[in-house]
Amino acid sequence: MAARRRTTRARPGSGVRRGLPGRGSVPSAVALALALLVGCGGNAAPDAARADVQRMLDRRAAAVLERDGTAYRATEAPTSSVAGQLATGTAEFVNLRGLPLAAWSYDLTAFDRSGDRATAEAALRYRIRGYDAAPVTAVRTLTLVRDDDGAWQVAADEPSEKGTEQLWEQGRIRAVRGERSLVLGVGRSTEVLREYAGLADRAVPAVTEAWGEDWARRVVVVVPESLEEMAGLLGSPASGYRGIAAVTTGEAGGSAKASADRIVVNPDAYDVLGGLGKQVVLTHETTHVATRAHTNAATPLWLSEGYADWVGYRGTGRTASEVAPELQRVVAEGRAPAALPADSDFGFSDDSGKLAQAYEGGWLACRMIADRWGEGRLDEFYRAVGGHGKREGAVEGALKEVLNTTVDEFTERWREYVRAQLG
Repeated sequence: MAARRRTTRARPGSGVRRGLPGRGSVPSAVALALALLVGCGGNAAPDAARADVQRMLDRRAAAVLERDGTAYRATEAPTSSVAGQLATGTAEFVNLRGLPLAAWSYDLTAFDRSGDRATAEAALRYRIRGYDAAPVTAVRTLTLVRDDDGAWQVAADEPSEKGTEQLWEQGRIRAVRGERSLVLGVGRSTEVLREYAGLADRAVPAVTEAWGEDWARRVVVVVPESLEEMAGLLGSPASGYRGIAAVTTGEAGGSAKASADRIVVNPDAYDVLGGLGKQVVLTHETTHVATRAHTNAATPLWLSEGYADWVGYRGTGRTASEVAPELQRVVAEGRAPAALPADSDFGFSDDSGKLAQAYEGGWLACRMIADRWGEGRLDEFYRAVGGHGKREGAVEGALKEVLNTTVDEFTERWREYVRAQLG
């Protein structure tokens, strides 16, 4: 979400014919030429304010990295500088002290000045030490003022319309390191965050055993204080995540050098789960982190979500009826599904039963592949689908190439498997 810088060149003055001045007339001729150039829109000196602001933001970034509160406050305007706005940056500076940063920088992407006031948009880029291979970008809207000495300062630093809230805007961050995880929380005790780290540390090797070692093999888990704060981090209404225990953010189909994913927990839903449920959720989301580079527009949700559930439940000893109660119910009613779940079946709606059936159907499809063709073939099939790059023909090609079957044959075998497992 970074905007590109644009450079605008001033147009030279038009229609100005310069004669050769006579001896002794140079000053008046030069003055006349300058007057004509100004009047005809000649090259104006560029406003240095933008460059001054960028240098101030560079100092602000250095202060964050060096944990230098004095230097940071020097970039902050007094709270009275802009009516109705508070410079909350100082509090946020304290909040993010717990974040182990490897990089923090601002790239000014838009600038609009009016006298001693200005508004700007900046791409804030940061990396967490040991976890982010590339910077995470947050788009910020800045309100700027110039003090009596001509120095620009930040009066307000907020998410832009293109951006989302950041964890440090919600409160002071606590960071707990596990062996293979980093847990960042707000409003949670260190003891509680250690429990998350323990679950994440068990999820990473479980995913590696199923998927392989071609991923970072470490995860960042973000634990906000409530569902509302979770929604703020994701930039969506809270109603869309009610009942969803966690989600994984990141760029689907990204390269191995792309920025690390974040597993964002909905504490309202996660905290009511039992021990097994919490472990399955974190293992499921960790699977999304591991498979991200092979997941793209070609990958149907029944495969990406079904595979993540398959890894989550792998080795737990849970039976099909225990994992897929909603699908078992419709099978008992004689309404077994005729087709694999469509992407639209995974949409959040008031019909929670339909959503559960979609997840359960995807899980059984992946479980069937592992049972019939082997776990290695399941992984190969997943990678082959993503390797196609686009949806059309991806599943069909992978079914033929990896499993030596067709969509119709695979669907019929899945229907029989569902009835056999849940009937």
